[in-house]
Amino acid sequence: MEIVVLRVGHRVDRDRRVTTHVGLCSRALGAQGMLLAASDRSIVSTIRDVVQRWGGNFWIRDQVNWRQEIAKWKHDRGTVVHLTMYGQNLPNVINHFETERLMVVVGAEKVPPDLFRLADYNVAITNQPHSEIAALSIFLDHVQRGQELTADFSGRTRIVGNLNEKVGVKRSEPIN
Repeated sequence: MEIVVLRVGHRVDRDRRVTTHVGLCSRALGAQGMLLAASDRSIVSTIRDVVQRWGGNFWIRDQVNWRQEIAKWKHDRGTVVHLTMYGQNLPNVINHFETERLMVVVGAEKVPPDLFRLADYNVAITNQPHSEIAALSIFLDHVQRGQELTADFSGRTRIVGNLNEKVGVKRSEPIN
């Protein structure tokens, strides 16, 4: 399954931390890349630094035209899923995404109304106010049926799960 996350509505002065977390969540939970419909080199730099240190093949591009990216994705036979509390509940549509190429759209402030029409699915994790990071995390977990939780990123920096203490490993070269 190919998954790309598109962030729409990023406000540079207000949303930097949340958008960074959208990227980190996307990477950690199985997406292959992130498109940012704004210009924010600090987010791009932060995400690329994480990939360099922690591993994986995640990519990020900013300054994209979100309408053009959606059109390209759909032209290449991909499905566009817009996460919104106004959508259909995830359990009612989850089976539509099993073998798809998915573009998952995550908004910030009020998303443009035409996004609802351009998306193939408007999906709600819950029809209550909540965090876009939480919605993205739950969606990525459900659509991949938990398989992303065991991914090996083979980075220079790794965490070794431990019951009683923090254990990290740093290597001069990535783990093969």
